[in-house]
Amino acid sequence: MTSNSPSGKAPSPRRAAWAGFIGTALEQYDFVIYGTASALVFSKLFFPNVSPAVGILASFSTYAVGFAARPLGGLFFSRYGDRLGRKWVLVMTLLLMGGSTLAIGFLPTYEHVGLLAPVLLLLCRMAQGLGAGAEQSGGATLLTETARPGRRGRTASLVMSGAALGTALGAVAWILVQLLPHDALMSWGWRLVFASSLLVTVTALVLRRKLRESPVFEEIKEEREDPPAPVKEVFTRGRKPLLLVILMNVGSNAQSYTFQVFMASYLITTVGVAEDFPPKALLLGALCGSAAAFGFGALSDRVGRRPVYATIMASLVVLPVPAFLALNTGSALAITLVICLGFVLPAYGAVGVQTSYFPELFGSRYRYAGVTMGREISAVLGGGIAPLVAAALQTAFGGSWIPIAAYMMLVAAISTWAAVRSPETLDRDLTDPRDATDSTAALPSLRPGADAVPAQPSGAGTRTSGTRTSGTRTSGTGTSGTSTSETRTKA
Repeated sequence: MTSNSPSGKAPSPRRAAWAGFIGTALEQYDFVIYGTASALVFSKLFFPNVSPAVGILASFSTYAVGFAARPLGGLFFSRYGDRLGRKWVLVMTLLLMGGSTLAIGFLPTYEHVGLLAPVLLLLCRMAQGLGAGAEQSGGATLLTETARPGRRGRTASLVMSGAALGTALGAVAWILVQLLPHDALMSWGWRLVFASSLLVTVTALVLRRKLRESPVFEEIKEEREDPPAPVKEVFTRGRKPLLLVILMNVGSNAQSYTFQVFMASYLITTVGVAEDFPPKALLLGALCGSAAAFGFGALSDRVGRRPVYATIMASLVVLPVPAFLALNTGSALAITLVICLGFVLPAYGAVGVQTSYFPELFGSRYRYAGVTMGREISAVLGGGIAPLVAAALQTAFGGSWIPIAAYMMLVAAISTWAAVRSPETLDRDLTDPRDATDSTAALPSLRPGADAVPAQPSGAGTRTSGTRTSGTRTSGTGTSGTSTSETRTKA
């Protein structure tokens, strides 16, 4: 069988996996070191003339700005991800994120330049958000389109395993600099954390420059006649899957960043743990999250995307109350367990399923744009404001954790409802231009051993080869793992 690549060479899923893994590691490293800095040092360095509570709110506000910029970055880069290719965008976003993170390490503080310092911090944070706006979605789309049917969940989940690595590296970086004397940490130690992103950026750039384009993108690029307008098509034709992605992601995203960012501040200021404890708990949680992302992604390859995702989200509806009760005991074991659960379920387990689920929801014409816009809009409504909302609720209600838990439960309930309403997409034909929510779209292929193959609907523009031969893949035939579903006959 001939490859879908114009060069005649089959794309390497392994190389694509490594490129996605390292790239998202950088993205998450950038966000984690910034979030930890917001909780530990930025309120003193950039907002010193306010009360500690207001300083924390101000720090988390600049953190939220990065999320507000993500849809703008997604909007801009999505235009090119479905026109020029996934690889081009991933290289550009990598350079933007790495450069802005490095720049933060060289910023003057309030002591040196006054109000200009938080303004410069805000601009760098916005640049981070613009780059991150298409990073994770691009990596997930590329890996989903490159992976063989039956392995998309586990392959695309490596994006989140990379993100977990980034979280772990960020935690290690803060653990190491906190070994410095306090004066050294506040003067130059924190700068080393941000400057260290240069190493991850260079490594990821080398891998991505050698990456081949997605075979699905190359195939649809050859066949299309009109210049694509992916963003416009998402808002005119793909509104239903876009809304589902927004609602499904808002709950997991809000809880994810509540556990990863707000909890560090809560543990230090309310529970009274030592400042060097949260990074250690985050490190262990990230390691557990990395395994969870791959495990839940692989499980979705066996039992389906929807049941796995809906079950995770339902568990997040009940998690917040026992989580806060455990945190308030002050027990190191209980706190570590809660942080690990926060990483295993909302931070990485749920997103490990999203990385293949969300790309499969959209048709081929605007998949990159749809996944990016859905994830980034929900990131603003979820993780972008979650630490700020949690801090504001705590301040408004006299330090009580109950309103925070209620907020976390509400957003999780919204995502659970959306997951139940979403279609199953396991192993659907990714070259199909129709969304999975389209009633005329091809159903996912039957699993190996099925007795029949679902018939494809007829009609103009319908591909007859979206149907797999009993869902089985040819093996041992020297086809580089290409499935029979990749052969299509033009109508």
